[in-house]
Parts: sequence; C-alpha cells; structure tokens
Amino acid sequence: MKYSKIPLSQTVVSLCKEHQIEHIIISPGSRNAPLTIGFTNDPYFKCYSIVDERCAAFFALGIAQQTQKPVALVCTSGSALLNYYPAIAEAYYSQIPLVVLSADRPKHLIDIGDGQTIKQNDVYGEHVVFSSDLKLDLKDDFKLSKDEEIPMIKNLENKLERFLGIQKDIQSYNETEMHSALDSAETLSGPVHLNIPFDEPLYETVEKLQIQTKKYKREEKETKIDEAELEDCITTWHSAKRKLVLVGVLQPNSIEKQWIEELANDDSVIVFTETTSNLHHQDFFPGIDKIIAPLSHDGFKSLQPDIVLTFGGLVVSKKVKAFLRKYQPKEHWHVDTNKANDTFFCLTKHLRVDPNWFFSKFFSRVTHNIKSDYKRSWLGTRKHRRKMQKAYLETIPFSDFSVFDAILSRLPQPSQLQVGNSSAIRYTQLFQIHKSINVFCNRGTSGIDGSTSTAIGAAIVSNKPTTFITGDLSFFYDSNALWNNYIPKDFRIIVINNEGGGIFRILPGHKNTENFDTYFETKHNLNASQLCSMFGFDYYSANNSEKLSTHLKTFYEVTDRPKLLEVFTPSRINDEVLLNYFEFIK
Repeated sequence: MKYSKIPLSQTVVSLCKEHQIEHIIISPGSRNAPLTIGFTNDPYFKCYSIVDERCAAFFALGIAQQTQKPVALVCTSGSALLNYYPAIAEAYYSQIPLVVLSADRPKHLIDIGDGQTIKQNDVYGEHVVFSSDLKLDLKDDFKLSKDEEIPMIKNLENKLERFLGIQKDIQSYNETEMHSALDSAETLSGPVHLNIPFDEPLYETVEKLQIQTKKYKREEKETKIDEAELEDCITTWHSAKRKLVLVGVLQPNSIEKQWIEELANDDSVIVFTETTSNLHHQDFFPGIDKIIAPLSHDGFKSLQPDIVLTFGGLVVSKKVKAFLRKYQPKEHWHVDTNKANDTFFCLTKHLRVDPNWFFSKFFSRVTHNIKSDYKRSWLGTRKHRRKMQKAYLETIPFSDFSVFDAILSRLPQPSQLQVGNSSAIRYTQLFQIHKSINVFCNRGTSGIDGSTSTAIGAAIVSNKPTTFITGDLSFFYDSNALWNNYIPKDFRIIVINNEGGGIFRILPGHKNTENFDTYFETKHNLNASQLCSMFGFDYYSANNSEKLSTHLKTFYEVTDRPKLLEVFTPSRINDEVLLNYFEFIK
C-alpha cells in the first residue's frame, strides 16, 4: 500500500480511519494531492471524485443525511473551498456532520501574488461547529549553515534534537485538533473545517507509515435532565387542556413506537407532523397548512395551545409559524441535545436531551390524561379538509396541484423521496405520503441550490429506490449534479417545469408584467432533454394528465439507466389553482 510521504497527510488519513469516517468526497487539485494519495490507496475508504466542489459538498451532505455519520470533503487550495459554503451552511442548520479537509499553501506563500491562494483560515465563520489550522511539518533537512560553529557532529546533534522536539510538538498539536474536530462533527451534529498546509513536493510516496498516532478515547457525556425542571414539565403538562406537539425534520424510525402511542392516546394532545417528519399515526395531523390556512380568528383561538412541544429539525410550514407567533402558547418546550430555535418568540425550556430519553423519563411519571375534546374536535376538521381536497381535485385543470397528486400517489412502496425546495416541498406538504416512504428535503437554509446533488448522494447509500421531485429552476441551477459516475440505475428525477419560479406567482406582487416575468418568475424556454442525453438518463415528458399517467405506469421499472420525467405545467394558472384550493376546503 502507498502512503503520502508527508507526515501531516498520514496523520489526517489515519485519524479519519480511527474515527470511522468511511466516505471521502474528493475534488481534483494539486495541493490536496497528499490527501488524495492517502485516501485512495487505502481500501477502507469509499472515495468519490466530484469535479464541481459545490455539487461535491451537497453530494456529501446527502450521504451524511442518510448514514448520520461524518463524511469528509477533500479539496485543493483557493476558491475550491468557497464553493463548499452553501452546503456547509445547510449542514450547520440541518445538523448534519461534514468534515472539510482543505489543502493550503504554507503561510509564507499566502498573499504574495500566487494563484489560488486566499485566506483560508476560519473561512466558514460561525457556520461550522469547529475550525482549526493544522501546523506544517518541519522540513527533513539538517544541513549546517555557513556561520555555524564546529565541531560539526555536535552541531548536527543539537540541530536534530531541536528538530525532533519541535516536530513532536507539531504532531501532538495536529492530533489534538484532529480529534477535537472529528468529535465535534459527530457529537454536535454539524460541519467542521480543518485547514491543512502542505509544502512541495506533493506527490512523493512511501511504502510504510512514518508516523504512529496516539490511541484516543472519547469522553462520553452523561445524558440527563434537571430533576426540578422535569417535575415542572410534568406538573404543567397535567394541568394543560390543549397541548400541541409540532414535529420538524426527523430521521425515519427515530422515535420509539411506545412514545408515539403515548402522544396519540392523549385527547388533550394534537400532533402536527410534516412530510419531512417521517412520523406516522392515524390520529396525527399531517398537512398542517391544509388544517390551518382556512381558519378565521375564532378558529385560531380554538386551536391556540397552552403548551407547544417541539422536537426534530426545522419546520417548512410558514402558516404554522405565523399562527403560533400571533396566538402564542404559555409554554414552548424544545427537546434537542444541541439546539433550540425560538421560532415563535416564546421559548421557555430547552431540554438538552434526546427525545426518546425525554419521553422515557417524562411519560413514566405522567400519571393521568386530563379530560379534553381538543384532539377530537380537530380530527373532525381534518376529516372535512380531506373530503374537500378530494372534491377539489375533481374540479381543477391540469396544473402543479393535480400533477403532485398524481405523482405522490404513484410512488413505489417502500422507497425514498427527496424533494427540492420552494414550491416542490410546499405542494408535497399538502398530500398524505405513505408511511413506507421516507421523505427528505434540505430545510436548513431552504435554498434551491444543491437539491439534486443531495438526492444523488442520498440515493447512493440508501437501500431503497430514490425519487427526486424538483422544480425547473432548481434543477437547471444544479445540473452539474449529474456530472458523476455514481448515479444508481433505479434513481428517478421528476422535474415540474412551469417555465420559471412558480412560487413567486403565489406571493404578493404585480404579476404578468415584463418586469415580473424577467426578474422574479425568471421565465425561460429550457427543457431537460439534452442534459439527459449528455449525462446518460432516459428522458420522458408529459404536458397533460393522460401522458403523465401513461409514463408513471412504467417509470419505476428497472432499466440500465436512471430516468428523468419532465412534466410541463401551465404557469399562468398554477397560482390560481393553489390559492383557490384554500378557499374551497373551508
């Protein structure tokens, strides 16, 4: 096996292996050659070559999203690591562990006019949970300078002793920083950045490791909650007749079934879930906007809870945020080991424990459920909304709304659904997704950039077939995502092409003007057929219900290539259909 000759590179690769970082995403470059040599020559690592660093970072995000383990990104110096930034911000707010290993030049070569040199230290600012510059190895050179005194042997011994002492300190520092970074990525569930200086020559290799890292043992932190705080929660819970549980982004099967049943069996509890919550029960309330969008002031007052309990990641629904900000609960508790967002401006408790651990301590001491008709009355509303939605679908023309209904009802079971941002995830929220389908979306920063790359990364490590639903702008924006050799044959993309940013037609503003079409909706005449030809996808298109239905019958059959279905919808009526929907279901 070959190793880079540079000790620092050997250290980085060895400690990534010790921390069981398996997936390594490499973008081409010269300064990162020592790391590329180290990772690609060790069969322990699964290495991927992604040219576009922005795509590479979201690709890594998709893998980490699925495995819930740190994934490493390796890039050269200069602008390369700046292209990681959108995915780093997404990982920070979505609490996904990424490890950026950016190669750099030695300090004396920065800001002297060389190409691809920028100030790389702490470049991600507050969007990483740990950042450090590692130290450059000392040169293996003991030549005496002309003015050194003799005897030569004695001077050489002194110089060697000084060299070994300094190098030992450097090695100790680098190992400590590496361990801290890799620990932080895992325990804090976020991105970390290690900036790694390398001096030339960069490509020399050796057959044996020249360094031996010290064994490392992580200090395990005890999970616990203050007894007085827990008792206060139980007392408050017992007395409240209206409890609203709002669940954000969750990994599938992450909440134990017994706690799901405890929440479902309490008549004073309503559980609002989103498609990205991956949490299912017949008495829960998916489709939040469908429930609350048509409400009047009296309706909001009757829904206003005494307590809001939240867990999971960020919430898609703007309507539920607006509701809880205006009709605030007396208490808002958030359960998460790391973060708590004061989304509704009334956060009273951040319970820094895992939700399952909290529920195990909490429900074992909840002795009774207070009498309440809170859930029962709103189950009636839910039933009515679903009935009216079904009726509405029978009245509308071919549009985004009817297309999402057709697509979501024909997804393979079981499977994985990745959804692009903007209108795609908002339409998806309005429909019930079968419990065997796991749903994911980049809701950390909620940007349209990188959704395709994330979906492909996720598909590679998932044991289920993956469908990615996206809007046209998001898809074309991230078209370099298709430029890799790892896309599974059962990967499916559905592009909803309404010739622009359809979500802007839903928002307030003057529509159907040249200014709006050009600068807001961003009208275009592009289609995905030539991209599919270039990147090896089978291409299908539909512009009416009959063609869409025909293609969906065979779209998920396994072939030798991944497939893309582009659905063209009429941009001028989509907003009217959606806005009229909320009026209709009242």
